[in-house]
Amino acid sequence: MKTYIVGGWVRDRLLEQAGRKPAHSADRDWVVVGSSPEEMLAKGFTAVGRDFPVFLHPQTGEEYALARTERKTAPGYRGFVVHADPAVSLEQDLQRRDLTINAMALDEHGQLIDPHHGQADLQQRVLRHVGPAFVEDPVRILRLARFAARLPDFSIAPQTMVLARGMVAAGEADALVPERVWQEITRGLMEDRPARMLEVLADTGLLARLAPELTVPAPLRAALDRVAQLGAPLAVRFALLASGASSAAGQRALLERWRADNDCSQLARLLFELRAELRVAPTPAELASVLERADALRRAERFAQLLTAFEALEGGSADRWRAAAVAASAVDAGAIAARVGPDPAAISQAVAAARRKAIAAATAGGGDPRA
Repeated sequence: MKTYIVGGWVRDRLLEQAGRKPAHSADRDWVVVGSSPEEMLAKGFTAVGRDFPVFLHPQTGEEYALARTERKTAPGYRGFVVHADPAVSLEQDLQRRDLTINAMALDEHGQLIDPHHGQADLQQRVLRHVGPAFVEDPVRILRLARFAARLPDFSIAPQTMVLARGMVAAGEADALVPERVWQEITRGLMEDRPARMLEVLADTGLLARLAPELTVPAPLRAALDRVAQLGAPLAVRFALLASGASSAAGQRALLERWRADNDCSQLARLLFELRAELRVAPTPAELASVLERADALRRAERFAQLLTAFEALEGGSADRWRAAAVAASAVDAGAIAARVGPDPAAISQAVAAARRKAIAAATAGGGDPRA
């Protein structure tokens, strides 16, 4: 039984040695050669793998996977038969990986094992497929695009792009399931240059397959990269991406197809619905109306995210909206209710009037003479 550190951790250590600190350093993953599930369990490891033998170390909690090979049996990323056996070598295990920079290992003495020249590709800043088996798993196109966003100064080997385009043209990528698409797209959006992911997906033809109602022009890509530099959360980044939908119906179709989570879906819909109204400088009454529709007083954090996305798209300032939200939230509805009496309609009217007055005072001189 021999153990090796493999994949992303090895890649990131080599990047660090070259003076480049990875933005998202990978956890250590291990491959075990010459063992069996029975032996792993006997040594105190906990089995956690559903599709192939993966175990958690009894002390460190790190993942240890038995060396394995894969054989393609059906379309899609689940169409594989996995073979894990003590006779499977480390080299055979590395052969099934996606990119050369992810197909390296370190042995117990720290010696690099690099059968596919991943270290050279790191030095030359190239994303290259390991071998012809790349075409068997359409998720690899998504991962290629995600790593392009993580390492934006890396080029993609021409033959790798040929394979990716061929997979899309052959319909292999049509078997991608929503959960995996969502996982990879959102991980790519959280990279330093999410626009690069979209450029690669568009270049391969996969973006048009995954989101036919979506266009991502240069200004939108630039907005995505701007919010990434600000460290914006996923919901902001996804709302920007989804703003490229051709229509509200198209956006709804996209959200359903990708099974976007609630936070991302809600912010995406708000940005699409309110973008035009946020763009103008309305009267205090209109400001108050938009704040209400956005549920800005109860969902202050979400409204702040909405304004961040809006500013990235429009290139201007949303400070007037922030001032309006702060002013409206400062109105003491309880005190007004105590003064007005028990009539709900009268209370509602009085609170609304007080908020309009507060907004008018806070936004006076904000660029609209009607304010």
